[in-house]
Amino acid sequence: MRFIENVDKEEYQEFTKNHPKSHFLQSYEWGEFCRLAKKQIPHYVGMHNDNEQLVSTALILEKKTPLGYSYGYAPRGFLIDYTNHAYLKVFTNYIKEYMQKNKMIYLKIDPDIKYQDIDEEGNKVDKGENNYELYDYLISLGYIHKGFYKLYEGNQPRYTFRINLRKPWEEIEQRFSKTFLKSIKRSEQYHLVSDNNPDIETFYELMKENSAKDGFDARTLDYYQKFYQTMQKNIKFFNLSIRPQELLINIDKEINSLEEELKNSNKKEVDIKNKLVRLNKEKEEFSKITKEEVICSLICTYTDNRAWSFYIGSNELANFTFAVSRCYYEAIKDAYNQGYEFFDLFGVVGDPHTSYKNLANIYDFKRKFGDEYIEFMGEFDLVNKKFLYKILPFLLKIYRKIRG
Repeated sequence: MRFIENVDKEEYQEFTKNHPKSHFLQSYEWGEFCRLAKKQIPHYVGMHNDNEQLVSTALILEKKTPLGYSYGYAPRGFLIDYTNHAYLKVFTNYIKEYMQKNKMIYLKIDPDIKYQDIDEEGNKVDKGENNYELYDYLISLGYIHKGFYKLYEGNQPRYTFRINLRKPWEEIEQRFSKTFLKSIKRSEQYHLVSDNNPDIETFYELMKENSAKDGFDARTLDYYQKFYQTMQKNIKFFNLSIRPQELLINIDKEINSLEEELKNSNKKEVDIKNKLVRLNKEKEEFSKITKEEVICSLICTYTDNRAWSFYIGSNELANFTFAVSRCYYEAIKDAYNQGYEFFDLFGVVGDPHTSYKNLANIYDFKRKFGDEYIEFMGEFDLVNKKFLYKILPFLLKIYRKIRG
């Protein structure tokens, strides 16, 4: 075995492209994005076997500290066969040497590996599958587990919903909830216009509205521009627009027709009046805008064989017209048609009933897509400097306070 401190870009990309467990957070492009947007230093390391074949890689994002030391993070862990304990042990030892050489206090990993089967409440499924043995082996190699957090305390969500796309589309659609499918049907009456135009500025404005509604701080426009600049080959936009003038004409026609029907018939009077209430509400909403505009924009990310929803921006009209559900539906179906292995909804909580911010509602929305609710193993720290590791959070807190 031989450790590679700086894997050639083309070799790295070829390995991550063809690896069955690749994650977009392990991609070369993600490292370059983090260099630009987060001021992290990407290291593209790997290991050759005795035949000079690449058998593992890791994207290590290094963050400098005022102490002259640094710490690292390998998003979604190493790209390696975790069932091969020999490879994992050798690579871990190489990583320890690399950390020592580069004055890294510790390295954090969060493998894209399921911890155990869970039910829809996040509880362990008796006699279900698990990876307890791998968990124990990582501990034996010196990794420190950072706990089974339930919300978004870590660098990445520890829970997600994943849709298996290796099944017939009819079977996938049958697993969607009835309320979700109903919302897709209802979205059709608004004649939403779809496109895949990469409009970062429009997405950003919608993202700000989303963040304010869910109680999260939005990133800057510059952040998303850099994201698009470095990740554009690995992402796709799903946008939905509304044409208010066209809708208002159709609504007026339908209102007139219903009013005439109401005059001439006593049958179904309640139904007609309810429809008129809905149509007048729609007329009020659509009168607020004067031209066609994007009301929902979803950005998905991809590896060669996998798909993730990543960022979404939407406004009130998107909720009113069920455009958010429709965006996800279009993205999932597109991933199916492109032959991807799965579509990952990228993050939910492990406590479906949490009262923290809007997280319970986000869980409830993503649960409607059906398929597997996944609990990942969580974060592990591989420590190089034990004393500095213990005091680092305190020192960084003081440093950030001094900087203001």
